Amino acid sequence: MGFPESVLTTDEEVVLHLRPHWRRLVAPVGWLLLVLAAVVGGLVIWGGTGALVIAVLGVGLLMWVALWPYLEWRTTHYVFTTERVLYREGVLARRGRDIPLARINDVSFSHSLLERMLGSGTMTIESAGERGQLVLADLPGVERTQTVLYDLVEQDRVRPKAEEDEDGTGKLPL
Repeated sequence: MGFPESVLTTDEEVVLHLRPHWRRLVAPVGWLLLVLAAVVGGLVIWGGTGALVIAVLGVGLLMWVALWPYLEWRTTHYVFTTERVLYREGVLARRGRDIPLARINDVSFSHSLLERMLGSGTMTIESAGERGQLVLADLPGVERTQTVLYDLVEQDRVRPKAEEDEDGTGKLPL
């Protein structure tokens, strides 16, 4: 479930494509090991029909506590391009938000001591739109990403707009 490159414009280039930090997968992996140990223990103790019931319950529990969080992690995308910031998430139903670089007013980040040690944090992007903030939680390399985003915003401000024609009217050619 990669990021669909078809949503990019012709001149747009992906600068960073990130997913939430791997620490989001620590709890699901722990649950996976715990449930597998419980299922194996139940199979050894009960056997027969009881083993079948334990196996079915175990598979259902594994899907809920391990597979679903993995799929959520896998389908969450933080994409920084030369024109905008894209956020996409969702396994069955998709949600997304795009913020053009020209609309970004402020970028801030925060991270706890644990997040600093693991190299992640939360980035908040303030935009000049109706919806205001975009919060990117568990962003890996949050300080480096903030610097990259700042550079992208500055490049966007100084880059001549391709939409303007030679006389500077801003009208697109037909």
